[in-house]
This record gives sequence, structure tokens and C-alpha cells, in this order.
Amino acid sequence: MPINVTMPALSPTMTEGTLSRWLKAEGDKVAAGDIIAEIETDKATMEVEAVDEGVIGKILVKAGTEGVAVNTPIAILLEDGEDASAIAKAPAPAAPAPKAAASAAAPPSASKAPVSAPQTSSDGHRVFASPLAKRLAKESGVDMSALRGSGPHGRIVKADIERAVRQGAAPAPTAKSSTAPAQLTPGGDYEVNAFGMAYRKIPNNNIKKITAKRLVESKQTVPHFYLTIDCRLDALMAARQEINDQADGKYKLSVNDFLVKAAAMALKAYPPANVSWSDEAVLQYLKADISVAVSTPNGLITPIVRNAEDKGLVQISNEVKDLAKRARDGKLKPEEFQGGSFTISNLGMFGIREFGAIINPPQACILAIGAGEQRAVVEKGEVKVRTMMSCTLSVDHRAVDGAIGAEYLQVFKKYVENPVSMLL
Repeated sequence: MPINVTMPALSPTMTEGTLSRWLKAEGDKVAAGDIIAEIETDKATMEVEAVDEGVIGKILVKAGTEGVAVNTPIAILLEDGEDASAIAKAPAPAAPAPKAAASAAAPPSASKAPVSAPQTSSDGHRVFASPLAKRLAKESGVDMSALRGSGPHGRIVKADIERAVRQGAAPAPTAKSSTAPAQLTPGGDYEVNAFGMAYRKIPNNNIKKITAKRLVESKQTVPHFYLTIDCRLDALMAARQEINDQADGKYKLSVNDFLVKAAAMALKAYPPANVSWSDEAVLQYLKADISVAVSTPNGLITPIVRNAEDKGLVQISNEVKDLAKRARDGKLKPEEFQGGSFTISNLGMFGIREFGAIINPPQACILAIGAGEQRAVVEKGEVKVRTMMSCTLSVDHRAVDGAIGAEYLQVFKKYVENPVSMLL
């Protein structure tokens, strides 16, 4: 009997997802454990494995479809010996209809073939090309209007651009800047609003939608307050330099690695800050699970260094690098970014001196790290030049009051300014 392949729940909080692409086509044989599709959840793109073996008889949900509810049938799998006539016998459980991914600006022909939004050539003709081909053409300076596409319906694909580069295709014409935006008319890959302003629509993926929803909920429902403290970095920078010099290239610690360790050690030394709020009770965590904010092409994600207070600096450094890389590749497992008891967000590498971050519920604290910079500091009546760093703690006042937040920052400052104490 045919088997329904359904949209899986890839995390405890997942209710719907985007079917990014199929890795198997109708008629392909699959075995249990084969990767058949990629699903975009609220935080990552994850692979879907076949549970049973058989032949893909029919694909019910097209690649690129958004808002597919969990347990919605997405394909029909035929068992050994069954043919296409058996598809009608497949069970059809009721499920919410998925929201088709659509573009309001797409031409009528877009519904007939999986082509990307067209660009317009210099002579006014539309050029159809895949997103990858467009990027490669832009990077290589290839004029796509002079190419004949080899993809479906004449679409220009990656191979066409690579061939054109090898053959020395004509460069793309330089776009002329417009001095009268009001004269622009909708077309190509942009639209014009009522004020004559040209713009492009960048669709929001699931990660950005969920992040936006949670940030709004956090600011609306969590009573934030902010505490800022300045930490002297000279001793930490010297310790980091000495450790990296002795590593002989085997590893390279960052300032952020020290800060993750310091935040965890401070939570261990001062547990009242390692908490979250619930209506029934304040939950005080026994371990310091530090979420580290990472910017990815798909949006912000916070992978977690578990039990960071018990780990050495090298182990923390290796974990953060690995987690950050897989976060950018969309390869994190749900347990690697869900949970955490405390978050660090570091914008110091961008030269940001000080900022206030939004709390990541259900956590009660997030520490915003600014840039380390040389400042004039008065010590015993004398002006000295020291490397200083401003850190701002955003706090949920329901779980952590001002005194607790301030005492936590004092402990954190002690570890930062005396890094050797983190090794004891």
C-alpha cells in the first residue's frame, strides 16, 4: 500500500516549515536512511531522511513552498511491486493547505516553470537566470543579455556563465545612475512606491520571521533594564598573547573565548543571576550554558556552549568556532541552539563601543560586549592609558533585580581583569 511521506517535526517547537528543495525526483528509488529533501525550520535548514524504502511515486508539495504544517503529506512512496495506479489508494489525512511561495512581481509564465525573477537587459528584453547564475555573472562582469540559456525554458544557469567566462564573453554594461527616481517604473527585479523610490523585495525566511516575532514578544512582555560596567582588558590581552604564542599555531584563542569563560565562571560563583522566569517560580540553573550570538546569512542564531564553566579555554574556542561555522551553514541540530541559560552578544569587532541587547526568552540576562579600546583612566590621582571595554547587561526585572545584576557584573569584571583566576 502506498505510504504518505509527511512534513516531519524537526524540533519540539516546530509547527510548520519551508520545503527548500527535493533531493529525489518522482520515480527515484529510495532506501531507509536516504536523504530525500531539505526543510527550512525557524533556525536552520535540515535534511529529511526516508523512513521506509520504495519509489517516489508522486511529489505533493513543490520545492520552495512555505508554511507547510507538520504532518502534512509532502510525497507518496510506492512499495515494491506497486505502480503509479496505486497512488489513488494512498491515505489522505486532512491537513492545512500549505502557503505557496509566490512573488507578486513574477510574470504570468513564472507559474509554468521554476524560473527565478527576471532581470532586464539593456535593450529592454527580460533575462531569466537562476540566482546563482546572477551572482556569478555579477562577480565575473558577464552580460547575461548576450547569452542563450541551457536550462529549462531557456533559463541561464551556472554552466552558461562559466562557459561565457572561458570564452571571454562581453562585459556587462555599466548601469547609469538615475537622477530622477520619480521617472522609474516597475519592472525587472525592482518596484517603485508612491514616492518614486525604487526598491527590491528581499523575502523573509523562517529564521528571520521567528526571530522577529520573539524579539517583539521579548520587548513587549519582558521588563528590561540595563546595567553597564567598564572592564580593564590589559591583563587579559597579555595572557591571550602569551597563550597563543606558546600554542605554536595549534590553536588561537580570541578575546570572546575568554569572555565566554568569564561569564560562565561568574554564573557559577554567583548563581542568583543564572535564572529564568516562569509564572510558578524562578528557575535557577545548576550549570552555565552560554548562548553565543552568531550572525548568519539567514539571520541571527545563538548556538550554545554547554557547561562552559567546566571547560578550558581551548575547548571553548574550538566549540565556538565549530558551532559558528555550522550555524552559518544551517547545519546545527535543534539541541545545539535551543535552551541556554545566559547569552553573550559581542559587537566589539565592529568597533561598537556600547549597546543594549534584547533578552532572549526564557533567559533572564544577555550581556552586550563592546570594543576594547585605549582610554584615559585616572588611577590614584594620575592619568593612565588603559585598554577598556564596556559591557551592558540587559536584565529581566521579574527574575533578576538591580542589586543581583550589579553583583553579577562585579564578579564578571573580577574574572576579566584577573584572567588567571579563571584557571583556578
